Amino acid sequence: MKTKIYYWWQEMRSSFWFVPAMIVLDAVVLAAVLIGVDATVDLHIVERWPLIFGAGAAGARGLLTTVASSMITVAGVVFSITIVALALTSSQYTSRVLRNFMRDPINQVVLGVFVGIFAYCLVVLRTIRGGDEGAFVPSLAVLVGLILAFVGIAFLIYFIHHISMSIQASSILAAAAQDTINAVDHLFPNMLSKNADEEADGHRAIFLAEHTWTAIPAQKTGYIENVGLDALLALARERGIILRMERGIGEFVVEDTPLISVAGSGELDEQMTDELNALYVISRQRLVEQDVAFGIRQIVDIALKALSPGINDTTTAVMCVDYLTAILVRLSVRRIVTSLRLDKGELRVIARGPSFESLLAEAFDQIRQNAEANVAVLTRLLQALETIAGQTTNTRRRRALSQQADLIASAARRTISTPHDMTDIDISLTRLSHILGGHFQEHVSRMNGTESID
Repeated sequence: MKTKIYYWWQEMRSSFWFVPAMIVLDAVVLAAVLIGVDATVDLHIVERWPLIFGAGAAGARGLLTTVASSMITVAGVVFSITIVALALTSSQYTSRVLRNFMRDPINQVVLGVFVGIFAYCLVVLRTIRGGDEGAFVPSLAVLVGLILAFVGIAFLIYFIHHISMSIQASSILAAAAQDTINAVDHLFPNMLSKNADEEADGHRAIFLAEHTWTAIPAQKTGYIENVGLDALLALARERGIILRMERGIGEFVVEDTPLISVAGSGELDEQMTDELNALYVISRQRLVEQDVAFGIRQIVDIALKALSPGINDTTTAVMCVDYLTAILVRLSVRRIVTSLRLDKGELRVIARGPSFESLLAEAFDQIRQNAEANVAVLTRLLQALETIAGQTTNTRRRRALSQQADLIASAARRTISTPHDMTDIDISLTRLSHILGGHFQEHVSRMNGTESID
């Protein structure tokens, strides 16, 4: 249930209707309260300040009608600008970041403010009566309507500024990187101890091959957005079974294909199949909140679009590498949760999740493959590895960085033929070799045309 509620809340945050609907509801309540105050309380201040509060029924109707028509028109303009920004972002960068725009609270609030002011004016308008009908003009409510009109103007000016800033590459990358870093802090809160090697725990699961596994099929096709791991552990404890995830968060699963396997349960009934499927949230898209790899994928896709022949924007690709570096630096010092879940020392769940190596490959492999002969990007990739290597002493992670550096150096040697263009890359390789050491030094020696003295 907790997983479902979290999924529902994320869907609400990413919608263009939830926040505006709440603002419209608040505006209607505000109008009703102010009308009630005008109807029940004798406000002498209205008589003392006629220039501010004084207005006949016709004048009040005219004012609120003008405000209402203006606000609904501006709401249409705001919606149109937002759609244009979404289309531009999708074509210029990647469609993967559209959800970030839709989740932007400023875009949602601005749209809600204009629609809310429109709804407020409608509610107040219907209560205004002329002399023949028994005169009633809610002066306080009309004044607040005028104030809300000026508030709407301020929101319109700010929205134009905000949307012009938010479609810039730097803003898009910064927002995607910050969301990913927040996910890292949430999913991997524990710091990596100096001599820890959390991935090694996974090798202890080899002995489980002797078990007889029964696959539980997925009941839905889509991407796995979330999994209730605590609920999986509780179910495994209750049934006395071992569960092995066949698909992890962010992976695509097809209906009637294995989703999770069970050992030690004997006969599996339909109830268990339903219970296990209920612990998974499967949808049409991935969410960065539970899927760090998807946050990295968003930035990588922008880099690939920038490196494409049709755009050829090296500067944006370099910026992508910079923000990926910030994410990987944060990951390099965090303990990525082991795949094994124990209950009082007894194995219950074999989870499926990311490792530092897989996230490093996700970040750099495709950029390296598409940046061949691009000196600026290859150099920045090596500089990124240098920054990351300086933050971790973990042997396994430093080995992964060394392998990535070898691949980048090989791509540079294969595609860059001018010695002058290789200068910066050679310098970066030399600096990196001093940090990583080991077998990478031999590769640097070959790149420089000398033999290793080790």
